[in-house]
Amino acid sequence: MSITTFYDTKLPPHLRSLKEEIEGYARGYGLDFFETIFEVVDADDLNEIAAYGGFPTRYPHWSFGMQYEELKKGYDFGLSKIYEMVINNDPCYAYLMRSNHDVDQKLVMAHVYGHCDFFKNNAYFAHTNRKMMDEMANHGARVRRYVEKYGEDEVERFLDVCLSVDDLIDIHSTAIKRRGDSGRYEFHAPDADGAEPHATKFRSKEYMDEYINPRAALAAEEEAERKKAERAARSFPERPEKDVLQFLIEYAPLKPWQRDVLSIIRDEAYYFMPQGQTKIMNEGWASYWHSTIMTTRALCPSEVVDYADHHSGTMAMSGGRLNPYKIGIELLRDIEERWNAGRFGKEWDECDDHAARQNWDRQLGLGRQKIFEVRRIHNDITFIDTFLTPEFCIRHNLFTFAWQEQYGQYFIESRDFGKIKEQLLGSLTNFGKPWIYVTDGNYRNRGELLLRHRHQGVDLSQKEAKDVLVNLQRIWSRPVHVQTIVDEKPTLLSYDGAQHSTHPIGEADDPRKHDV
Repeated sequence: MSITTFYDTKLPPHLRSLKEEIEGYARGYGLDFFETIFEVVDADDLNEIAAYGGFPTRYPHWSFGMQYEELKKGYDFGLSKIYEMVINNDPCYAYLMRSNHDVDQKLVMAHVYGHCDFFKNNAYFAHTNRKMMDEMANHGARVRRYVEKYGEDEVERFLDVCLSVDDLIDIHSTAIKRRGDSGRYEFHAPDADGAEPHATKFRSKEYMDEYINPRAALAAEEEAERKKAERAARSFPERPEKDVLQFLIEYAPLKPWQRDVLSIIRDEAYYFMPQGQTKIMNEGWASYWHSTIMTTRALCPSEVVDYADHHSGTMAMSGGRLNPYKIGIELLRDIEERWNAGRFGKEWDECDDHAARQNWDRQLGLGRQKIFEVRRIHNDITFIDTFLTPEFCIRHNLFTFAWQEQYGQYFIESRDFGKIKEQLLGSLTNFGKPWIYVTDGNYRNRGELLLRHRHQGVDLSQKEAKDVLVNLQRIWSRPVHVQTIVDEKPTLLSYDGAQHSTHPIGEADDPRKHDV
């Protein structure tokens, strides 16, 4: 079957030979991946593809052009260079820059096969559309059709609104069933007694009925059931809804084309979501395998210096941020080393002899098996939470830092393992973004939308919160509110379509007291 793309998928003979060589090494190490198609492109084309998130047939939007200009200028001025790009698809698509030297092409191929194995086997990618290249083209065709029909300005304005709230989804919904099978307005046939709530009545002899089914208890149960039914009828949604986009798709007063565009944005958000959930693991896994394949099989003596230069550049850590490539590969190597030596389990945990721990080696050889298991079932949060150790933090010089107003600079706040782990996990939870829920779609019985911010010690950015409220109001077409905490006080932020307002709210509505 022939596959038509914008770019050349027929590799030159020397690159095809390299591809077959690297693929053989990857499969020899036990990697399992979909067919991988490499496309050779120029630097400008690669910047364009990267600006579209790897999908050159994606819908048109000005933000992609802005991203392209940033990538192009970075490349032209020698500030940045895209070495690899691979798409989670079946078959996987990967891009090779035409101007790269052979050692770079081999490194990129080895890295790509690591990613492809991760895409296919990691549990968090299991729900993703494996034909997303075709689906993105379908999305692009639909949006272009709406542009032709309703005008570029109209569609682009609505896309701006949708893209500003594309992270208001439920990242756990693919693994946890939040809703029942029936919808809110799927009514069921009433019971024989007219659908009135009735108490549970036990079978009994007539002379014992008054004792087994006391009238007062039955009446109290019926009243409780009636109140429960009334609360459910008033509740909209029935429970706090984390997937704000899905709620808007179902209930916002949108035109059909707008509902379709919002659905497209939501579908793509869920497709890209696992890549954010597994950034450290995914890049660490791919880096582990490109390092293993290149240093043990693929490198020629004349390529060692160039490879070392490029690999060290990828692994370099800067003072202001954590490098996911570096943290991922080093933690995987640490796991492999620990499981090879048997430094895990009850005996290891209970050993308090420093010398014994330093020389501990049970020669179990379980390291490679263990990292394949880790690759299959973990995301970044569980990966860090389960396998980060005090010894690892000391060895890699990890610490937390904070801003010091007095001197106008950052300083090392703590090297305590607990604080390092807490801050790292906090930055990864929900991608470091606030947890927002829909709690009422008919607030004040006026059709207004009420959201709740699950406060976890960090206040919302007022500017960004106001911008989000403006865009949500454009979708909902009625005033929109969010309950949050401002300066330790329960506060209601509102936007009615004309102006913003801030009101203190009572303790009963304090977001910190609601478990959502």
